[in-house]
Amino acid sequence: MIKILFVCLGNICRSPMAEFIMKDMVEKRGVADRFYIASAGTSDEEIWNGVGNPVYPPAREELARHGITDVSGKRAVQITRSDYKKYDLIIGMETRHVHTMLRVFGGDPEGKVRRLLDYSDRPRDISDPWYTHRFESAYNDILEGCEALYDSLIQERRNL
Repeated sequence: MIKILFVCLGNICRSPMAEFIMKDMVEKRGVADRFYIASAGTSDEEIWNGVGNPVYPPAREELARHGITDVSGKRAVQITRSDYKKYDLIIGMETRHVHTMLRVFGGDPEGKVRRLLDYSDRPRDISDPWYTHRFESAYNDILEGCEALYDSLIQERRNL
């Protein structure tokens, strides 16, 4: 089983979008049983009294426009040092997430931490739609990254 953790700042927009896009992708390709996919944030700003906020409504609406309608139960969580041992890949949405993860994890000796779009032909950060209000653009960038990540996994692990 391949365990993937997607990471953004608050875990209410980009990383949950990546989580559900990737879950949808592997489900449609008939390999969902070979993956464990989750998401988290580098910050605790979307967690109140120990309870994380749900997926941000415009992010949820953008997923629904693409046929991904069930994000129920997803609440923001913050990464922890122990996540490094739990996951095979820990994928940030932008460079600052990677830097924060490296600090939290105390480095990356196994080469698990990368930006999502580092897998694509055009490596770059994914802009935060919380600030830009460009949820369709974020969706398209995340989809591009998830497809490239999946293709990379196919090349590395031909048993998918």
